[in-house]
Amino acid sequence: MVNKGGDNLNRPWLEFYPENVPYDIEIPSLSIFNLLERTAEDYPTNKAVIDRDKELTYAELKHMTERLAAALHCRGFRKGDLLALMLPNSMEYVITYYAVHRLGGIVVQVNPMYQAYELEYILRDSEAAWFVGFEEQKGKLEQIDFANNLKIIAADSGKEQKDSLYSWIAEENNELPPLNICPKEDIAVLQYTGGTTGKSKGVMLTHSNLVSNVYQSFTSWGGVIQRPGERMLGAPPLFHVYGMTNMNSAVFVAASYIAVAKFEVNQVLKVIRKHRPTMFPGVPTMYIALLQHPDLTAADIECFKFCNSGSAPMPAELMHEFERKTGAPILEAYGLSETSPATHRNPVTGLRKPGSIGIPVPNTDSKIVDMETGTKELPVGEEGELVIKGPQVMKGYWKNPDETASVLRDGWFYTGDIARMDENGYFYIVGRKKDLIIAGGYNIYPVEVEEVLYQHPAVVEVCVYGAPDSYLGETVKAVIVPRKGINVTEEEIIIWCTERLAKYKIPRMIEFRDYLPKSTVGKILRRKLVEEERVKLQSESDQGRKVNLP
Repeated sequence: MVNKGGDNLNRPWLEFYPENVPYDIEIPSLSIFNLLERTAEDYPTNKAVIDRDKELTYAELKHMTERLAAALHCRGFRKGDLLALMLPNSMEYVITYYAVHRLGGIVVQVNPMYQAYELEYILRDSEAAWFVGFEEQKGKLEQIDFANNLKIIAADSGKEQKDSLYSWIAEENNELPPLNICPKEDIAVLQYTGGTTGKSKGVMLTHSNLVSNVYQSFTSWGGVIQRPGERMLGAPPLFHVYGMTNMNSAVFVAASYIAVAKFEVNQVLKVIRKHRPTMFPGVPTMYIALLQHPDLTAADIECFKFCNSGSAPMPAELMHEFERKTGAPILEAYGLSETSPATHRNPVTGLRKPGSIGIPVPNTDSKIVDMETGTKELPVGEEGELVIKGPQVMKGYWKNPDETASVLRDGWFYTGDIARMDENGYFYIVGRKKDLIIAGGYNIYPVEVEEVLYQHPAVVEVCVYGAPDSYLGETVKAVIVPRKGINVTEEEIIIWCTERLAKYKIPRMIEFRDYLPKSTVGKILRRKLVEEERVKLQSESDQGRKVNLP
């Protein structure tokens, strides 16, 4: 057994690192823009971005990025300024993202599906002064009283229109300040995540955090991915940390990033047939949709060298079926917004354990600790809280020192996930301390849905939780106690939520009750409702009835 760095007794996973994957790697001090700068210099004519009928080489991408950065700078954008980026996967997202980083600015990630209610909170909390989005977002901004103070750039308007992305690029401004970034200290991205208090928290990810995770991921691929020559199917949304880091990784390896604005299986299959991507980072629902497509053939998807699955647990049978058709392994991984995101991954070569999240990626330590104090490391097989240490762990939460102190302790990040480690050092997620719902790869915190429902005049009490779903993994269910004397329907509740929440957060199952289960001190027992749901499903399954959740 070779010690590849560290104490093998406490890190049994070291024995299962492939021979060509070191445990400790040297990560250079680089900024996000440096990744693009290096690749544009090494492979200027290689295709960088493919977005429907539009394409850019790396030289063209760098040129457009710098022209946009110069236009921003001459209008007052300075290092440390925050720009809210509210775009789907697109060429415009990529250009804007790297332009902000060229100036040492901070990208505030905004889900383009957000409604005005959700958008207002992020803009107010981040204090972003700049905004880039498509024209369709202007109606949402008009509902926010302070949005008229934003400097708004339309991303989908032509170069003839004033204050548009392409008009600014067309100015061909060359006046750029020196690249002045301290990778370990300077924040690159505010990645908003849900919170158990119902308020999103801005995760401060530095340049070093994000660059470290790119190097960690590349090393853990064990030489399967080459530089250059790869083509990445950019399906996970770029506003999510998983999709963003995939894009950074594609730039790092000089791959062609194929932007998929929305995962619509018929269109995605056409993209696969046309561009033959070699890398497919996805979530389980994407693999399910492809496998269920009536026209899918093995030849369609045999172009993949390997596939990565994150954001939600991957059913073992689904994994085996996809691998039988493609010959490409699906590698389950684990990560969080707070860890840039990847911390664990099943090896590309070597021992894979379906159902596990794999072993820590290079330069990452991990352990299971007791849930009461968080100080006692638990032995093999025992369940406790998963904690992580590594260069990809966030700087902290934006303007939230108390929350930061609660999860960052003595150099360790406390994930809030309940896990166990087996004798080989492979980790398994078995539950969550938090009440997070993961539906189709999207993270949904019940309290933010409940907060909207409590504003409805007919709702007295409500409890939101994740109900099992054969396709999404989980779906959002709301159990509501209506106000006496007021009639309310499921349709009315859905309309109410549609106007205030992103589509994926809207409850797909609604149940009305006279009361909710509570503790002796009056706290609503969410876990009791979850358990009731499981018992109900098990009973229906035992009786041989097929359960089809909406």
